[in-house]
Amino acid sequence: MATVTLTSKRQTTIPKEICSHLHVRPGDQLRFVIDPDGQVMLLSATLPVTAVKGIFPPPKRRVTVEDMNRTIRERGAKR
Repeated sequence: MATVTLTSKRQTTIPKEICSHLHVRPGDQLRFVIDPDGQVMLLSATLPVTAVKGIFPPPKRRVTVEDMNRTIRERGAKR
């Protein structure tokens, strides 16, 4: 268990082992959540790219760069 000190500006330093456990680095955002029992949880608000894997279904067919360019030209011509 890590213990930290709160400064007069209500700031603290998060111990290295906590940052490692949360997989957070400088610049990442953190979220404080108060659960119904009154306990406070510290969560990473920054998602790793692997967290979004599988969020969209796989494409029904492969799309080439040529397909994309053709669609852009066709839809651009309609304007």
